[in-house]
Amino acid sequence: MAKERLNEIEFSNLYDLDMERAILSSIIANNDALGEIFDTIKAGDFYLKAHAQIYKAMVDCLNGDVPIASTFIKNKLGENYDDNVMASILATNSIIDIQRYANELKEKSIKRSLVKIAHDIPSKVNEDKASRDMVDELSQEFYSLVDGSGTGSIRDSEDIIKSLIVHMQKQAALNERDIIGLNTGFKKLNEMIKGFKNGDLIIIAARPGMGKTTLCLNFMGHVLKSGAGVVFFSLEMPAEQIMMRMLADKTSIPLQEIMTASLDDEKLAHFSHACSEFSHAKLFVHDSGYVNIHQVRTQLRKLKSAHPEISLCVIDYIGLMMSTNNFADRHIQIAEISRGLKLLARELDMPIIALSQLNRGLEARANKRPMLSDLRESGAIEQDADIILFVYRHEVYLEQEENEKKSKAAAEG
Repeated sequence: MAKERLNEIEFSNLYDLDMERAILSSIIANNDALGEIFDTIKAGDFYLKAHAQIYKAMVDCLNGDVPIASTFIKNKLGENYDDNVMASILATNSIIDIQRYANELKEKSIKRSLVKIAHDIPSKVNEDKASRDMVDELSQEFYSLVDGSGTGSIRDSEDIIKSLIVHMQKQAALNERDIIGLNTGFKKLNEMIKGFKNGDLIIIAARPGMGKTTLCLNFMGHVLKSGAGVVFFSLEMPAEQIMMRMLADKTSIPLQEIMTASLDDEKLAHFSHACSEFSHAKLFVHDSGYVNIHQVRTQLRKLKSAHPEISLCVIDYIGLMMSTNNFADRHIQIAEISRGLKLLARELDMPIIALSQLNRGLEARANKRPMLSDLRESGAIEQDADIILFVYRHEVYLEQEENEKKSKAAAEG
C-alpha cells in the first residue's frame, strides 16, 4: 500500500505506533510469534515506513532460517536501518495476545486504505473512462482489501459443474489403477484406502508402545523411496533419533546397536551405504518440540514453495501441539488444531498424517481393541479426519499379563 501521510490530527485513530512497536518487540522476544500472525498482516499494514521495513526484514530472516534479532535485521536493512527506531522497539514491552494486536493493526490498515481510495475518487472521475469501468475498478480495489481473509471464493453452478466433470474424468482414469494416492508400502492397506490421497487428513492412533511412530516412519520410507519429499514435525524425538530409527528399519540392524555404535565391519558397511542413500532423500525434520498450527502452516508453505516435490507431511503427535488459544479448554484447542490441519491439507493439496494417543481408559476393558470413542477429544478429530487408522498389537498385552503373572508368582514365593 502506498504510504501517503494522513493528517496527523484528523486520522490519529487510524494508526497506533505503540501497537506497531509492541508487535515488533514481541516477535524479537519470541520468534515463533511471527508464525502466528504471518497470515494476518503484511509489511504494508504498518503505518511507519521504518516499522514496515523492519517487519519485512523479520520475514526475510524467517525465510532464511536465521534468528529474528536486531543484528540480523540490521544486516538485512543495510543503510535503511535506524538505531533510534530499533531502540524504541526494544524498549517496548512484548505482548501475550499478539494475534489480537495483529487483527487490530490490520483493521487500521484497511481503514487507511479506504480513506486513500475515497481520496482518489475525484481524480478518477476526471479520467477519460466510462463510469461503469471506473465502478468496476473501484470495486476491485475495495474487495482486494479483504481478499485472502479466509472467507473463501464464491463460484457459480456452471463453474462447479465444469470442475466436477473434469474431476470425474480424472477419477474414472484413476479407478483403473490400484493406487490413487501415495503408496503406503502395505498391499492390504493400499487395497482398502487406495493410498494416501491429496487433501486427506489421516489420523494414526494407538496407546503408547504400540508402534505408531515406527509405522509412520515406515510409511515415510516408502514415500521417500519413490523420490517424493516428506516433512516430519517431531514433538517427541530429536531428528537424529528419527534418522536412526529409519536407518534401523532400512538396514534391519537392531536399533540398540546403532544407538550404541556397536557395529561390526559388515554392518558398518551396510549402515554407511544406507546413510549415503538417505543423505540424498528429500526429508525435512522440524524437531523443536514446540509447534502450533500457525507455525506448521508457515513452515510447510515455505518448504512446499522451495521444494515442490514434497508430497507428505507427518506430525508426531497432535496431542503435543500447542494451541493459539491458551485459555480455552483442551477439547476446544484440539478442535482448532485438527480443523487447521484438515484445511492445510486441502490448501496444499497433499496428505497430512497426524499421530494421536488413545485414552488410557481402554486399558481397563477386557477387549482392548481400539474404538473411535477411545480417541482423545474424539469429536473434533473424528469430524475432520478422512481416514483413522488404529495400531493394535495383542501380543503387547499378552506380554504384560505374562510379566504380571511372573511377578505375582515371585512375590508369593
